[in-house]
Amino acid sequence: MSLTARTEIAPDARARRRSAPSGAAFDPFFRYLCFAAATMLLAALGGIVVSLLIGGWPALSHFGLGFITGADWDPNPEHEVYGAAGPIVGTLITAFLSLLIALPVAFGVAVFLVEFCPSILRRPIGIAVELLAGIPSIVYGMWGLFVFAPLFSKWVELPLMSADWASQGVWATLISGVPNGQGILSASIILAIMILPFIAATMRELFLTVPAKVRESAYGIGCTPLEVVWSVTLPYVRRSAVGAVMLGLGRALGETMAVTFIIGNAHQFPKGLFDAGSTIASTIANEFAEATTVLHKAALVALGLVLFVITFAVLALGRAMLGSAKTA
Repeated sequence: MSLTARTEIAPDARARRRSAPSGAAFDPFFRYLCFAAATMLLAALGGIVVSLLIGGWPALSHFGLGFITGADWDPNPEHEVYGAAGPIVGTLITAFLSLLIALPVAFGVAVFLVEFCPSILRRPIGIAVELLAGIPSIVYGMWGLFVFAPLFSKWVELPLMSADWASQGVWATLISGVPNGQGILSASIILAIMILPFIAATMRELFLTVPAKVRESAYGIGCTPLEVVWSVTLPYVRRSAVGAVMLGLGRALGETMAVTFIIGNAHQFPKGLFDAGSTIASTIANEFAEATTVLHKAALVALGLVLFVITFAVLALGRAMLGSAKTA
């Protein structure tokens, strides 16, 4: 190509390089649209908090701190007394017990699918776990009430409560209650079954993000599968794994229908694992349709505000743990 031809082509090439992208004109609109979406989300969140605070203020102002610390719950219009300590304690106990039960099993399922499962079964089992995460909570509640509760009462509660060693000391208090299959431990097990597939599916996807070369290098220097998981996989995904666990805990805190079916719905403090109890969500679901007085409705709305604060605190704790893991 001659020098004249090159000098004629060069300006056109520079012009093409300097020309703006075809979608540059829409970039400001796209930016404003994203800003509007984030603003709408924050506005909706603020609106929920304000509406809960306004709706629950009559109960909060009437009972003060006693609404949080009191355990008496009497909706009788002649002498209304509302103390949320029982549902708050029931919510925390069932959520943390369910996480304690579900987390080891979910971790084992995720490790099996990534490390040990035959390739022909890996995809079907993974799909089955994801489908379990999508089952409606009311189905879990009905199964827990009509299938799990009778079996749990017959094979677990009655044998334990009739054993000689269980009638003395701390065991007598720990397994106290009515052996009808409903109570704190039953609700915790149902919650664990509900959040287990969610945590397992999330951890499985996290473990798959570990580069194959890193895992193969660990095996190449003689590491066992346990050492690979403990020393390579977990450190690689620990920040995201903490977030997955906290999201599962958040779902357990706010679960309504499954817990309502199986927990027994008693407002007092649970004295043992087999004793009946209640959670914030189950209390609201049971009584909101029957709340006729202003104070009763305000107490239920205030319970919703307390549940919102608890869930927010748990997620904030998870965020703090993610930050500390990042700086570690």
